[in-house]
Amino acid sequence: MPLEPPPSLQPLTAAIGPLDPWLSTIRPFGTYALQGLSFWEDTLLAVDTVRGYLLQVTVTNGDTQILNAHHTADFLDATGLAVQGDKLWFTRGSSVYYCTLGDLTPHHFVTLPYQIDGVAIWQSTVYVSSQKLGYIVIFEAATARQITRFPTPGVGSEHLTVRDEELWVSDRIEQTVYCLDRGTGEIRFSVLTPFDQPTGLAFHRHPASGQDILYLAYAGEEPYIRDNPNADPSHELAIRDRTFIHPLHFHYYEDERYALSNGYLIEMSYVEELQPLEEVHLENVEWRIALPAETNRQKVRQVEPIGVPFTEELHDGQRVAVFKFAALKPGERRLLGWKALLEVWSIKYQLAPREVENAPALSPEFQARYLVDDDELAMDKAPIRWAAQAAVGTETNLLRRVLKIRNYVYDRLSYGIKPHIDTPDVVLERGIGSCGEYVGLILALARLNGIACRTVGRYKCPPYAERQFVPLEPDFNHVWIEFYIPGFGWLPMESNPDDVVDRGPYPTRFFMGLAWYHAEMAKGVSFENVRVQGAPIGESLGVSLGDLSINHIKFKILGELAPSA
Repeated sequence: MPLEPPPSLQPLTAAIGPLDPWLSTIRPFGTYALQGLSFWEDTLLAVDTVRGYLLQVTVTNGDTQILNAHHTADFLDATGLAVQGDKLWFTRGSSVYYCTLGDLTPHHFVTLPYQIDGVAIWQSTVYVSSQKLGYIVIFEAATARQITRFPTPGVGSEHLTVRDEELWVSDRIEQTVYCLDRGTGEIRFSVLTPFDQPTGLAFHRHPASGQDILYLAYAGEEPYIRDNPNADPSHELAIRDRTFIHPLHFHYYEDERYALSNGYLIEMSYVEELQPLEEVHLENVEWRIALPAETNRQKVRQVEPIGVPFTEELHDGQRVAVFKFAALKPGERRLLGWKALLEVWSIKYQLAPREVENAPALSPEFQARYLVDDDELAMDKAPIRWAAQAAVGTETNLLRRVLKIRNYVYDRLSYGIKPHIDTPDVVLERGIGSCGEYVGLILALARLNGIACRTVGRYKCPPYAERQFVPLEPDFNHVWIEFYIPGFGWLPMESNPDDVVDRGPYPTRFFMGLAWYHAEMAKGVSFENVRVQGAPIGESLGVSLGDLSINHIKFKILGELAPSA
């Protein structure tokens, strides 16, 4: 019988209405790479930077018109886009241009020393972003006089739009949208995007509900299998352009200092197939498998058994499925596991270093549990102890220390899947590590610096939000870390997927943040173990899980969700 979470954990969410055309994915016709985004009355304007098309797109049906049929050369390689009245502003190369929507003849506005990525207009001011410059520069629209500038919030190319007193910034590498104070550039909060490579953003008011909808453009490439009758076999891997526009749903929970964005209802199943490498006879067996956790970004709607019924236990508030067998005999084959219905969201915490300066000391209980070498972390080895000092230097702020440790590890490791997990000292010398080895090194360095942290995670849903109702199977499991701030709580941090730029600057999208496709299992307990009934947890059964069974993990995305206020 399905196990329901208690009423206090029932999520307050709203499913995205599939029949609402204003909340659907928009795929303009004949486009390759959309850049920039702006509204002109009730229609979207965007640039296909590959073809130089200035496009007018009807939101509700995707109808697409080329507005600059005789001026495409003027818009080749254009990126940013903004509209005010009947005047269109756009960026190309290191310059900003403007024209009227009546004749589209471009007029030069301003040039910077480096490539310009985005532009936004608010009354008499023009906002211009440049990744290479590292600043958002604000100009007077009438005279092109520079008024001020402030640092860009991320490390990638950024697009801009303005809503009232807010400047909104989308960052292509960070896969993040930032809400800034329009006057000071201070970050109010940020949210993760459900897809990678955002390339433009614009607000528009829903005609029925009156609520503002934030639309994002995305542009990149994707691999696919295509038919090729000249090949043997008659299929081959190819690459194609992928571009579309999608609403970004979000809510900032200011009191709790985090924002949620585009959630998905997913079905996850974890099943063990009993198939020993060598036949065994085991008596009075308890087989424990952790169940998905309840967190700020993940809610469990229901869980049900697969194959063999289970009972449920709570360990430190975490749910664990327990399968009991009087005996497992030679030649016996079984399936056992669970299927869960989960709400998963992208989450991003907004906490500044200054806010943790006066954090209370770590409790003795946490010191005893989370500052020790409890998983072959080589914390007593000289290279690791030296690295722990070198990673933080003279930094004393807790948040900055964690980030410096992460960046230190990123500088010294490259990602590579290994058949087994080596200790941090071996990994540091080798310079290549899997996600588990990144985690081990970060844990060792953080704990030696007095920072409580733990391994969490287990699996990621393959990140294809548009592939709904299709079985998706991850290629391998996955782990990341959580670090603890006394007086606040646990914060997530990915251990290696931000390592996308050699020697940095590294994105911080998953520093205090997780994408929707992370599936969190019960925390602080073993994910899976087998023991004799009544024996202490962790006591060896004389046979390893890998020799006893084969696991099968599947995900299925059932729909999109919007967070509630």
